[in-house]
Formats: sequence, C-alpha cells, structure tokens
Amino acid sequence: MGNAGALAPINETLGEYSQLFMLLAAMVYGVVFIIFALDLAKTNKSISEMDSEALKRDEELLVSVGSSAVGGKGRSRRTAVQRADNVGEHIVTDKMEYTQFSAKRPTARIAVVLMWLAAVLHGGAVIARAVAANRVPWGNMYEFLSTGAFVVAFVFLIVLFFKDLRFLGSFISGLVTLMLCGATIGFPTPVGHLVPALQSPWIVIHVSIAVLASALFAISFAMNVLQLVQHARMNRLAAGQSDKLPFMRVVPGAGALENFAYRINTIGFVMWTFTVIAGAIWAEAAWSRYWGWDPKEVWSFVIWVVYAGYLHARATGGWTGPRSAWLSIIGFLCVIFNFTIVNIFFDGLHSYAGV
Repeated sequence: MGNAGALAPINETLGEYSQLFMLLAAMVYGVVFIIFALDLAKTNKSISEMDSEALKRDEELLVSVGSSAVGGKGRSRRTAVQRADNVGEHIVTDKMEYTQFSAKRPTARIAVVLMWLAAVLHGGAVIARAVAANRVPWGNMYEFLSTGAFVVAFVFLIVLFFKDLRFLGSFISGLVTLMLCGATIGFPTPVGHLVPALQSPWIVIHVSIAVLASALFAISFAMNVLQLVQHARMNRLAAGQSDKLPFMRVVPGAGALENFAYRINTIGFVMWTFTVIAGAIWAEAAWSRYWGWDPKEVWSFVIWVVYAGYLHARATGGWTGPRSAWLSIIGFLCVIFNFTIVNIFFDGLHSYAGV
C-alpha cells in the first residue's frame, strides 16, 4: 500500500477539463441517440414503401393472369403479403449480413461518425482524469461508471468493423448517455487520491477486467432485449397479425440475436470469473482474508451464479428463446444492483464509492 504523504499532487485544473469533456461527450452521445432513432424511423418508412410496391406488383401480376374470383382475390392478397414479408425479412441474414439498405442509410453513417467523435472526447476525458490524479481512473463510482461507459461505446464501435450492428446504435448510445449522466449528475466526485484500501497494483487487474466484463454484459443485455421484441413480433406475424414494428426487419432474427448474445456472455463470464478470483486475492492482501461475505463480495458471487446458470441452462438444459434472454437480463440487472444499491446503501469494507 502506498504512503499518503508520498502521493503525487492532484492537478485540479486538468480534472475540471476532464469533467467538461465528459459533459461534451454526453451531449454528443445524446445527439447520436437521436440520429440513430431517426435512422430507424427512416428505415421504417423505406420498408413500408418497399412492401407497398411489392404488394402492388404482386396484385398487378395476379390481375394480369386473370385472378379475379373472390376466393382468388383472398388468396392473392395473402400471397402478396407473404411475398412482401419475405422481401423485408431478407434485409438481414442470421449472420448479421445485410442484403439491402446497408448502403442506403446515410443517417446511420452520420451517427457512427459522431459516435466516434463522442468516443474520442470521452476517452480524452478518462485519460485526463487519470493524468490529473496520477493513477488509474476507476477509484470511485463516478470513475467506474464513466470508464465503463467508454468501454461500452468503444467495444461497440470496434465490433462495427466486423459486424454491422448499427441496429443496436440507439440502444448503445442511449445506454452510454444514461451512464454518463448518472456519473456526472448522480455521482459527481472531485478528482483525488485513492483511499488506502485501493492503493494496490491489484486495482489495475481487478477493476479493469470488471469494467470490461460489465461492458460486455451491457451489450448482451441490449441484444437480449431486442431478442424478446423480435420474438414477440415473429409470433404475431406467424399468427397472421399485422407487422407493427417494420423497422425490426433491419434487426436479425431472434435466434441470431440469442446466439450472438450467448457468445458475448461467455466471454463476459470468463472475465467476471477472473474478477471474482482477483478480488479474493486482493482481499487477502488488504484484509488478510480471501472471503468475508462482504455485501459487495456476496453480490459479485450472485452475478457469477446467475450467468453460470444461464450458460449451463442454455448449453445443456435446452433453455433457448425468451427463457435464456430473461435469465441473461436478470444477470445484468444484478450487475446494476451491485453497482448502485450495494455501493450506496450497504455498509461494508467496499464502502468507498465516493458518493
């Protein structure tokens, strides 16, 4: 553990600039959220127009071949609707590869560019915070949340180079905006030194992996929510009901979303396992015991159990579809509970949230 008297001085001016850039990043993320939402609205309109054209072509074709009987008309319309649905469903494959609209979404491209700008401002703010404090920037809830938000945004932007996940844009940018607003409004903490319990090299290992794991869980949470929406939509279509969410055609099928979220959760679970183990080793170094049933330790273990149950149930128990999605969502809600309620209202050795 470090000696408080030997700690480097705090650069308060740089810390204030860090907070300013954090607010600017939050504003840009908010604009990105609006633009991604507009992209979905425009896509919704384009798909509706495409379906109308498909229906018109099919009806004209059927009329031209003499399908004019009453029963024939009913079958004609059903056939036309089915073909229009097929056209829409082939916008994106289960491999998340787009066959249409990908090159016709300038609004989404603008949103991605602006999100990169926000991420640069955000990353600069995180780095400035670290330099101002002469330490890693995750010693309290403000820093953990702001750094976690950056990791969520950065991971999303990097994945875009390999998979077109712009359908997640409004969810991710909205989530990052909420996280930054929560950090700057709910947990404002002036830049300062770490409390003695955190003055250890283990903070770099333990907390950095925890931040990354939490970011992956956040992304899979967004995908699981979309999975539930897509599953309900597909059930409505199978029952012959109208499509009330045409823009969901740019979102992969529920099965593809579930599989992708499962892979993300698998990686996140491995990282969380390491987080719990590293935390136990750090606890032994700081408090001379590996495990003490501290509220933070207990809920970290609860999160591990929930995600372990999710992975086991899906891999061996046949838990697929909405059941697996809900279990994953419960896991992420436990992450949120652990970060907020446990940090604020539970007394324990980890009560140094800076709020």
